[in-house]
Amino acid sequence: MPATNVESIWTRAFALLCLAEFLGYAQHFILQPTFPLYITHLGGSPFIVGLVIASFGVTSVISRPIIGYWADRWSVTGVMILGLFTQTFANLICFIPYSGATMLANGVRGIGWSGMNTGGYTLLATAAPVDRRGEASGYYGGVQSTATILFPAVALWIIEAPYGGFNAVFLVAMTLVLIGAAAAYFLSRQVPAHRSRSDVEASTTWWREIINVFDRHILLAALLLFTLNLSLPSLSSFVVLYAKQIGIGQFGWYYVVIGITSTLARPLLGRLSDKIGCGRSLLVAFGFETAALLMMPMVKSLVGIMIAGAIWYVGSAIGGTRILALAMERAPVERRGRAMASFSVAFPLSNGTGALLNGIVVDVAGYAWMYFTAAVLCSVGFALTAKNWSSLK
Repeated sequence: MPATNVESIWTRAFALLCLAEFLGYAQHFILQPTFPLYITHLGGSPFIVGLVIASFGVTSVISRPIIGYWADRWSVTGVMILGLFTQTFANLICFIPYSGATMLANGVRGIGWSGMNTGGYTLLATAAPVDRRGEASGYYGGVQSTATILFPAVALWIIEAPYGGFNAVFLVAMTLVLIGAAAAYFLSRQVPAHRSRSDVEASTTWWREIINVFDRHILLAALLLFTLNLSLPSLSSFVVLYAKQIGIGQFGWYYVVIGITSTLARPLLGRLSDKIGCGRSLLVAFGFETAALLMMPMVKSLVGIMIAGAIWYVGSAIGGTRILALAMERAPVERRGRAMASFSVAFPLSNGTGALLNGIVVDVAGYAWMYFTAAVLCSVGFALTAKNWSSLK
């Protein structure tokens, strides 16, 4: 039989897209452990930490309608570049040593995050081969997760360094996202010019397009992603404060371990998810996450927390890649910008909601109950998957 030519995923445009996303996520992950420590350093409580993290989700969700509209009407890469520049400005606000300023900065950063991810997901949906979307999602998510290998640990090391501190972390974060904007600019030279909308789309009143934030085709994928990531703040941000409370040192290595786990798991499990199907992939994902969250209050050592964290991130890897592939499959071609903007709402919304719930539970009952509560909420994913099993085949 003659050999079949397989279309390469790693085009120049896809490589630049992954580079821009990597640098944007590197900025995000270097700030994940920094904000909880910075807020408590300024005298804030875990509840205030939750509010600061939630502000990111609130503005990111509110800004999605107009950003999705811009992506469809103006330029996908333009939206992405503006998003990266907005995050650069947000990091400047962080230099003001006041909790309210940090909340404002994270809110502005949420708007920039919205632009970066709407552009990124829309370009991915356009570029990925139809029969290899799980694999493409795995590579894309793996590149994003690569930032978790070192950058959270680097943040902790910079904070503790003699010539470091919180301002040094904010400066590094600003530099990373600026380089990401440059990569996105070169990407804009590689993708085709934005095509004008169809007559049907053009006849729709602009304000109706903007207020219609959720594209119904993408709603199930967005709801699944929301449930999958609702417990993320407890493993990425609040875990620093938990480790500090139980006296665990050298905690930067935790982020190295979970970063390596997530980076390796996403491409490999992306291929697996294409083979076993969406429903089974989601059952495995929610099972791993729930088990890891139940383990967390029981382990009191750095190794134990690393193992629990790695299990959670394996579940997140297979679930995240499969859900992203599901979103790409269901996004209407003529409204990809709005559809992927609707889908990408789920991550900051779950991150903000989870962080706010974590802060409340920690203030009221402590860290153990925070992880038990997160496990219960995560297990809702089983019911959601079962209810929609026939449509997920």
